[in-house]
Amino acid sequence: MTSRIRSHSNPNPPNSLNSPNSPAPRRRTVVKAAAATAVLAGSLAAATPARASAEAPAFLHGVASGDPLPDGILLWTRVTPTPEAVPGSGLGPDVEVSWTVALDKAFMNVVAKGSATASAASDHTVKADIRGLKPATDYWFRFSSAGTDSPAARTRTAPATDAAVTGLRFGVVSCANWEAGHFSAYRHLAARGDLDAWLHLGDYIYEYGTGEYGTRGTVVRPHAPAHEILTLADYRTRHGRYKTDPDLQALHAAAPVIAIWDDHELANDAWSGGAENHTEGTEGTWPARQTAAKQAYFEWMPVRPAIEGTTYRRLRFGKLADLSLLDLRSFRSQQVSVGNGGVDDPNRTLTGRPQLDWLKAGLTASDTTWRLVGNSVMIAPFAIGSLSAEILKPLAELLGLPKEGLALITDQWDGYTDDRRELLAHLRSNAIRNTVFLTGDIHMAWANDVPYNAGTYPLSPSAATEFVVTSVTSDNLDDLVNVPEGTLSAVAAPVIRAANRHVHWVDTDRHGYGVLDLTAERTQMDYYVLSNRTSANATASWARSYRTRSGTQKVERVYAPVN
Repeated sequence: MTSRIRSHSNPNPPNSLNSPNSPAPRRRTVVKAAAATAVLAGSLAAATPARASAEAPAFLHGVASGDPLPDGILLWTRVTPTPEAVPGSGLGPDVEVSWTVALDKAFMNVVAKGSATASAASDHTVKADIRGLKPATDYWFRFSSAGTDSPAARTRTAPATDAAVTGLRFGVVSCANWEAGHFSAYRHLAARGDLDAWLHLGDYIYEYGTGEYGTRGTVVRPHAPAHEILTLADYRTRHGRYKTDPDLQALHAAAPVIAIWDDHELANDAWSGGAENHTEGTEGTWPARQTAAKQAYFEWMPVRPAIEGTTYRRLRFGKLADLSLLDLRSFRSQQVSVGNGGVDDPNRTLTGRPQLDWLKAGLTASDTTWRLVGNSVMIAPFAIGSLSAEILKPLAELLGLPKEGLALITDQWDGYTDDRRELLAHLRSNAIRNTVFLTGDIHMAWANDVPYNAGTYPLSPSAATEFVVTSVTSDNLDDLVNVPEGTLSAVAAPVIRAANRHVHWVDTDRHGYGVLDLTAERTQMDYYVLSNRTSANATASWARSYRTRSGTQKVERVYAPVN
């Protein structure tokens, strides 16, 4: 892909409501209804795009934006120039694709234009890193090719670096298995109309073949390709299938995404030299598979890597928060077997030395009120405790533990205690406050304190807090044993909390998403759950809310969502 910026004009007239020189009213009360209506109208068009024809290109995979900066945003689309140029095919001619960015959906006030050549070499994906925009401002964008326009979509830039931001709101999701159900969580987040951005904390796609990963024995909708993905063409095809989902397209059209990968974008329980779900030789070499997976990811996702081939980077949102995003797959040592003592080996690492040093330095240097960490696997310690066999066995399967139930998940920070100990000691010795980990992966919702020493908690103080979101569709505990929602959580959750006094809440059974709301006084996570992951029309309802008040490093329950 090649790109060029054609022109820029003043993206913010002097009297704009979003002028950085005048305080902007909170957008959720000013534009929520209008934004939701406009975004859903645009996303419905994206959900049912015209089929590609021999005469005209088509935008069958929607449009997206990501990684907001105070002066810029990364735009993305995929064009289908001819019917045979499907994702992963390597077919189709080069085609010119242009983009337009404006302050209004009617595109009367255009602020930036540019173009790129989409080719089979990049799977006909297009990314445009737009700069010269105004901070904390809503923009609309679209792509065009050979007379065909994509749907219009909304995005938003980050606040100015030194802005005194009164509030931020992020959607938070993880773990979306295509075959297990529909992505209603994305639809409900898109309909809000009040998000500054949304965070995807990993497992955006899954690598398994059809029927090979938890679906309660029923494939709601089959993968493409049907086999486990191994090659660049495979990974491109799988990403392409995901991007046809109408709810995912709706959310990408509603707000910018900030994404990191976990293991399933590569292969289950990936580490630097391999993966649990990779057989060397039979499935090719791990370096080749990993390279293919990463290439497809960066082609298909609006992610701006600070370091090539990784997803760790940092974004800032005025003086209110910065967000350190981690890559916990590319550099980690291989997971050890439970109970063999290797979890404490200082020569093993989850983050890799450069990334851990980068994280520590960033937390120390931060001058924002909140230090958010986008974290793909749970950092709070977790012991299982005394669970009955009928609960322990499916829980062990979900968490990758031996059926005997030894109390450790070695794929999480629990399996790399030296890295965790060093990071938490750094927070304590430098008196770093208001660090909040935002986590996915485990297919359950949690609200945790992160103690310096879990064995002596609550006598040992808490270094940080952690909000873990459940899965969009991927199996959780009740799915594994095929019982009604809430059946096992009612028994398992009290036992888990009794064995882990730093855990304030755990929901082992439901699917959904989170909405994170920040002010200078507190960070609050509102947890929402879906009525049925297998229904395309699933409803969403509020389940619980927890907050961390500034300076406390503690989680406490709140009895209503922000709104």
